[in-house]
Amino acid sequence: MNLSDPISDMLTRLRNAANAGHVEVVIPSSRIKRELARVLWENGYVANVAHEQSEGGHPILRIALKYANKQPVIAGLKRVSTPSRRVYVGIKDIPRVLGGMGTVILSTPKGIVTGKQAHQLNVGGELLCYVW
Repeated sequence: MNLSDPISDMLTRLRNAANAGHVEVVIPSSRIKRELARVLWENGYVANVAHEQSEGGHPILRIALKYANKQPVIAGLKRVSTPSRRVYVGIKDIPRVLGGMGTVILSTPKGIVTGKQAHQLNVGGELLCYVW
């Protein structure tokens, strides 16, 4: 399947699965999706991330969703930068999500990191998404 924005597709699949109460999500894998899933796992938004080969030979990601009191830990996901409208920020312009209760994920020269990590690394980059 040819997608114009695979990151938006991944975020939509995660959002829909969490709202439907699914245990896991299977997503076609790519390097940027693996890194985005790693950041979500490191920040406690998902329970587990596994990268494997499907029966057809294409790589897939199995992301186990995390729930607290039968409510999904991921309350919301919002894509910021899109292929048609890229959004870049400097170190001083990295936004806070819900007053610091959420997480902003950026693509930087140091890799895909959260806003806090970008401040520590003293780098800016492309705003990929907000998670809360």
